[in-house]
Amino acid sequence: MEAVQVLMDNLWVGIGAILVFFMLGGFILLEAGSTRMKNAGHIAGKTIFTAGIGTLVFWAVGYGFIYGDGNPFIGLSNFFYGDASAPEGGLTTAVDFSFQVMFALVSLTIAFGGFAERAKLSVYVIFAILFSAFIYPVVAHWIWGGGWLAEHGKQDFAGSTVVHLTGAMAALAATMILKPRIGKYNKDGSSNVLAGHNQVYTTLGVLILWVGWFGFNGASTFGVADGFFGYVILNTQLAAGAGAVAAMFTAWAKTGKADVPTTLNGALAGLVAITASCGFVAPWAAVVIGLIGGIMVVFSMQLFEKLKIDDPIAALSVHGTVGVWGTLSNGLFALPALSTDIDWGQAGLFYGGGWEQLGVQALGVVASGAYAFVISFIILKIMDKVMGGLRVSEEEEIMGLDMSEHGSYGYPEQMALEEAKLTTAATKEKFS
Repeated sequence: MEAVQVLMDNLWVGIGAILVFFMLGGFILLEAGSTRMKNAGHIAGKTIFTAGIGTLVFWAVGYGFIYGDGNPFIGLSNFFYGDASAPEGGLTTAVDFSFQVMFALVSLTIAFGGFAERAKLSVYVIFAILFSAFIYPVVAHWIWGGGWLAEHGKQDFAGSTVVHLTGAMAALAATMILKPRIGKYNKDGSSNVLAGHNQVYTTLGVLILWVGWFGFNGASTFGVADGFFGYVILNTQLAAGAGAVAAMFTAWAKTGKADVPTTLNGALAGLVAITASCGFVAPWAAVVIGLIGGIMVVFSMQLFEKLKIDDPIAALSVHGTVGVWGTLSNGLFALPALSTDIDWGQAGLFYGGGWEQLGVQALGVVASGAYAFVISFIILKIMDKVMGGLRVSEEEEIMGLDMSEHGSYGYPEQMALEEAKLTTAATKEKFS
């Protein structure tokens, strides 16, 4: 019987790893659909090759920095990880590694949302290496690898802080250094909508991410014996639905239109918000957490717009602002049976736990967010100086990164048609 349980646990986490990896397909469609056609091939391609880079770096040093024996700040063993042993109970080391590397790749992909439509290809390559080695693993060690925040009882079931906030803070650093895309803001300070080219792609991307999140959160139980993964998936579904509904009605009330991109971001906001608390809270609280996340994302996007921080895919709002809320929500809603009683932090404020867990959650947000932002900013500033800039030239940006960085368009027939139209119009104007 025990052997069957071990087999099922490993099978479930292995399936979870596949679901999380498939989320990259969702990010490809989401980011490509939310940006312009001339950059679609570049966005899709860079997601694949940076996933390859991130995997190799995580294998070489990332996993060791998180889970290796070391100190409260960083792990210092298990580099170039490879172990085919099968323990008598629990997960095999290979299954555990395969699951963990997928979370690192998701965080890296979130970070690259801040680079969209204007960064050089070489910047993606170098930053993928440095982020996967020195940024994500450090935060993950603090919270999941037995580091100093774990010692304080920090609760982050599947990564609102570790994965989402870390990636968002790197995206913020990149967005600030790269500056807004050409044409985004006018001289008088007003902004222009640089609409994405395919709303259906974006919607399908969100649906894929939603499905992948069942592995993201559900397989973070690391087993199936007591069926707790079903409870986690229930909370995940409730929060996502609540986030989508809240964002849609908030946008509808503000503008008179049920904006589709905002609704999609609301669903993602609900998913990000519940990621930290999916294994700690009651279903009713999951609905509240998702609802608040869906409302917050609408106002957060407007705030970044007013601050002239150009965030093409709303990574800062969905993963950053809402990642903070999701992490703090544990300090309010965590059930004693899922926290204090199993020696994983304390119960939330609304369940008699006082302010202690909320304080620990806030400490984790500030420390992790500050580390990810500061180190990313320093790395990118150094790269900016050494590489003669992070951004492609104005001519290359106008041309599109498909052609300037790769020599071919993601939509070759459509873009050739557009170029022909522009050439014809220019010729008519010249001889008119």
